[in-house]
Amino acid sequence: MKKLMMATTAMAMVAGSAFAGGHADEVKIGVILGFTGPLESITPAMGAGAELAMEEVSASGALLGGAKVTSVRGDSTCIDAGAATAAAERLVTSDNVNAIMGADCSGVTGAILQNVARPNGVVMVSPSATSPGLSTAEDDGLFFRTAPSDARQGVIMTEILQDRGVSEVALTYTNNDYGKGLADAFQASFEAAGGTVTISAAHEDGKADYSAEVGALASAGGEVLVVAGYVDQGGSGVIRSALDSGAFDTFYVPDGMVGEKLNENFGAEMNGSFGAYPGTDNAGAGRFVELAEAAGFDGTGAFAPESYDAAALIMLAMQAAESADSADFKDHVFDVANAPGIEIYPGELRLAMALIAAGVDIDYVGASAVELIGPGESAGNYQEVEFADGVYSTIGYR
Repeated sequence: MKKLMMATTAMAMVAGSAFAGGHADEVKIGVILGFTGPLESITPAMGAGAELAMEEVSASGALLGGAKVTSVRGDSTCIDAGAATAAAERLVTSDNVNAIMGADCSGVTGAILQNVARPNGVVMVSPSATSPGLSTAEDDGLFFRTAPSDARQGVIMTEILQDRGVSEVALTYTNNDYGKGLADAFQASFEAAGGTVTISAAHEDGKADYSAEVGALASAGGEVLVVAGYVDQGGSGVIRSALDSGAFDTFYVPDGMVGEKLNENFGAEMNGSFGAYPGTDNAGAGRFVELAEAAGFDGTGAFAPESYDAAALIMLAMQAAESADSADFKDHVFDVANAPGIEIYPGELRLAMALIAAGVDIDYVGASAVELIGPGESAGNYQEVEFADGVYSTIGYR
């Protein structure tokens, strides 16, 4: 009842006043994701998720005295650091964005952080860059992520495999920051828990034939093939070659491999395989799925909830700082993301803006149960998936 009274009071207060010093006619947020490249089947829902939060805040008229929030898209390509840096530079210097929601893949995210965000003092919040190396990157307090580090994912992978009685795996990974970081984190965790990785081998994206790579993996052996790759690229190529040759028939797929495209590519051939990607069954997740459905996109897709949350954190931090300047609001991201405060879920961004304006603390839970830890990243929740009847579905949460 006390929280309800505080919220009601806050709404009344914001209706009659605005931030005198923070008024802005327009706030621009860059949305830089791999709209082309090895994750292009996943990123449309991610972009839509971020823009759903922006539309919600714009419609509220409550941000910084009534600012309109505009999305400006850029293509990270996921894998081309030069192209990603150029796209981000355009967003910052030509489009004059106030912050960046993105990037998506770890390598391009690191490149943008060091070459664009830091030199220009622009806040970045990534929904999906998971490399452990980003936890210790120099960031001048500008970089955050609503996805957990792959150091956490490696532990989750180990738990799922061991719960299924798997003690020996072969491992292949895409040859970049994401793939190598995840492979190393998983191998360290799995072996520390008594498991055996028979081989850990990189694969290159963009090849037409992965028979040589699969031959080496098969020679090493393993009960399951762990494929730390991309669903729209080499990861699917490796699985196709493994199935066609009979080398493996059971696969573990981590976050970069989970998407509707996997069902399309393999159908019932994947039955019995399993994996996990970030996700939660909290109340916010369900609300986000409903909002996404009403907006015309799939809210259950990988990193779509985290994208909504990334954009929301940017705008809430601006409100808390009474400024759209990254130098001002970067120090407020933790404040709005974590307890104490009134819990905020998807669809409640207008309320959150009002509470902040009234001087009331909020705890943004969002669509992915946001809780930021020391390096500015999500503590981490995962949903476990399993393939049956030609499609994957969620069977539990960790």
